[in-house]
Amino acid sequence: MKKIAIFSFFLFVLFLSNPVSAAKKVPILIYHSIDEFHDHGSKELYVTPENFEDQMKYLRDHGFTLLTFERWNEIYNVRKPIFITLDDGYKNNLNAFTIFQKLQTQNFKPTATFFVISDFVGRSNRLSESDLKKLADSGLISIQSHTATHPDLTKVTDYPYQLKSSKDKIQNITGKPVIALSYPYGSYNPKVLDETKKYYQYGLTTIPELYSQRKLKDEAYLLPRIYIKYSTDLEEFAEIVEGGNRVR
Repeated sequence: MKKIAIFSFFLFVLFLSNPVSAAKKVPILIYHSIDEFHDHGSKELYVTPENFEDQMKYLRDHGFTLLTFERWNEIYNVRKPIFITLDDGYKNNLNAFTIFQKLQTQNFKPTATFFVISDFVGRSNRLSESDLKKLADSGLISIQSHTATHPDLTKVTDYPYQLKSSKDKIQNITGKPVIALSYPYGSYNPKVLDETKKYYQYGLTTIPELYSQRKLKDEAYLLPRIYIKYSTDLEEFAEIVEGGNRVR
């Protein structure tokens, strides 16, 4: 009996000392358009406002804390951290903001990160400077960079323009720090990571998995994200954010 107790204690200590096995799994979700689909572009890159609202209600009702990258370290302090990200800075992302305003309560503050393409700001289907300022000032939306012109960063050489000028322009609009970059198309290589580290604290990929701390080199610049698509129903959404551990 004593040997069994000692062995059990050894397994317990081993589990606690293993950062991979004990690491918290954090969902980082990626959206694009929050709108009805009207036969323009890829349907799967749309999520209807109704579905988006249902998904945010699920997070609210199941104890999730929505974070932005300025609050990254809080993932270790809250029970169910999650990050909502929206790429490209489409005008219809205002629908997400409206839903957040509707759902916000004293006990639930929905937040998200909008990754905008700085040279596209103000186009007819993109967020304007006044939109970005309003969103940033609301405290619900963090505005971060998706580069200046949305190139494949593995195929360019004008990194200061794509990375620094984009960061500077967005900061000048919002008056808030820009600390995170979403790689266009999810493309990166060692050169891209090195250039990103000059200007940002975080880099986001489209590696489809939950984040868990492994203390690997450049980990903060290889953050994974999982797509939420037009076809993602609420049950699948729950499976994604609960990491496959949904209580049925």
